[in-house]
Amino acid sequence: MIVCAGCGAAAPPGDPYPFRCPNAGRGDDTDHVMTAVLDPAGLRFPAYGPANPFVRYRELSHSYRLALTHGLTDADYVGLVERLDFAVAQVDGGGFAATPFFRSGPLGDRLGFAGGGVWVKDETGNVSGSHKARHLMGLLIHLEVVERVGLAARAGTERADAGAPDLAIASCGNAALAAAVVARAGGRRLRVFVPTSADPAVVTRLEALGAHLTICPREEGAPGDPTYHRLQQAVREGALPFTCQGPDNGLTIDGGKTLGYEIASDLASAGSTLDRLFIQTGGGALASSVIQALQDAVRLGALERMPRIHAVQTLGGHPLERSYGRLMERIGPAPEGGPEGRESSRERIEEALRYAATHRSQFMWPWEEEPKSIAHGILDDETYDWLAVLRGMATTGGAPVLVSEETLKEANALAQSATGIYVDHTGSAGLAGLLHLHREGGIRSNERVAVLFTGVKR
Repeated sequence: MIVCAGCGAAAPPGDPYPFRCPNAGRGDDTDHVMTAVLDPAGLRFPAYGPANPFVRYRELSHSYRLALTHGLTDADYVGLVERLDFAVAQVDGGGFAATPFFRSGPLGDRLGFAGGGVWVKDETGNVSGSHKARHLMGLLIHLEVVERVGLAARAGTERADAGAPDLAIASCGNAALAAAVVARAGGRRLRVFVPTSADPAVVTRLEALGAHLTICPREEGAPGDPTYHRLQQAVREGALPFTCQGPDNGLTIDGGKTLGYEIASDLASAGSTLDRLFIQTGGGALASSVIQALQDAVRLGALERMPRIHAVQTLGGHPLERSYGRLMERIGPAPEGGPEGRESSRERIEEALRYAATHRSQFMWPWEEEPKSIAHGILDDETYDWLAVLRGMATTGGAPVLVSEETLKEANALAQSATGIYVDHTGSAGLAGLLHLHREGGIRSNERVAVLFTGVKR
């Protein structure tokens, strides 16, 4: 089922677009984000299966459960996914397949992790060159399912000569490129809201993919990202949010989970675990997806435990790190050890998270100045999926890591020289967090740590 993580409201049965909480926008201070709740009863974690993650992990997705509830068979669903994947390959040169997750000996040696190891999840060869297409492919599959089973027709949005509702996204980088590829494969009209600083090469590629662009300058005295404001306006006017932001479309997390599921599968097959995972964090959908996927894997018995989660942000803009500080103030000092102390600590964390969920403005608000960094892909004015990421860090004993421009550049050079992966500065920002924390003495050399290389250098 789909429920709001902030207020608990459930999406009405048969709602084809349970993207936003029905209580959002009513003027309260609750963090309304619709979340697909996985019922573990009768489920197994698919440790092995087809290379296509949307086929392999289909039983864990909301769109699959919806399809079967409304009369499609397993074969129908697999055929639908494979048809869309073939269309993606026709547009981008390749479809979806599990991406490499490996222990990098050279990287571990350079960082002094001989006793443990540094693992890398390489997304640079994924569709459109980043992890973003995972989120959007999940949304496209959902849209195709609701049309196939007739739910869109009942909602008055069936595809006809006039066309389906526009899809809309606010981005000037990997998310926009991924959206354009996936929308083109699905035969859908996409509106992209981009800032004035958009890379001309990205703009050219978006136009070649048939996206309809709107340039959005910043307005003096108006806080927040102007492209995001225009996205919200388009959604109010009838466009469907084709985004990587959970508050606007909670189902974007479902597709992103496939990345975390792949990590869990590889760890399970190796009989291994991770001690820490570093995730570069801007809007937060990537971190939220991976955290929730690993939690699912633990719940289903595929993983023994969660790793400590470290969300990495830049000194040029770190709204999530700021909100984490406020959460820690709310939790207060750690109690004494032992079973009673650990239980007390869990209760205080949960109480603080419940408070944060209903007092959003005390924890998350737009960065006061325009964020700037060489890792431009994680410069969101707000971490839109902040609460899920705070929960991931607080409940695993992790913490955010802030990195300088110098460390970002050093980590990127190290990533390329040690692994041969042509990753961009945003994509290697998690490694910058590992590098920083290691230098601060916050990690033991025998720990098993992992980073995500999420975007190819263009």
